[in-house]
Amino acid sequence: MKTLLTILSLLLTITLVKSQRMYNASGKQIGRIDGNYFYDGSGHLIGRTDKNYLYDSSGHQIGRTDNNYLYNGSGKQIERTDGKYFYNGSGRLIGKVNGSYLYDEIGHLIGRSDGLKRREIILFFYFYL
Repeated sequence: MKTLLTILSLLLTITLVKSQRMYNASGKQIGRIDGNYFYDGSGHLIGRTDKNYLYDSSGHQIGRTDNNYLYNGSGKQIERTDGKYFYNGSGRLIGKVNGSYLYDEIGHLIGRSDGLKRREIILFFYFYL
């Protein structure tokens, strides 16, 4: 689970028209994104985006993005991406997105999406799982 939490980064502005679903490696639905709002597998609101800022369900800022870099709520850089691969703050490879599938640093499947763009997949897994 720790690897799953450290895989994700990169969000520009999310503009989804319809609800999209996220699944774990076993195929169980673990959440959905509806516009700028994020829900867990039970349908409870767990966060939202506003421009490049990320908020939890209580409205507290928990992160932001700037180009290919992801920052936590305190402004510390915690990840970067080159588009397909993701690296932690020390530059170590921690995962990749290939199409709708998300893999950890050694190539194990850890999740997939139903029609989401790469940045939405990353954002959901990193901040809300």
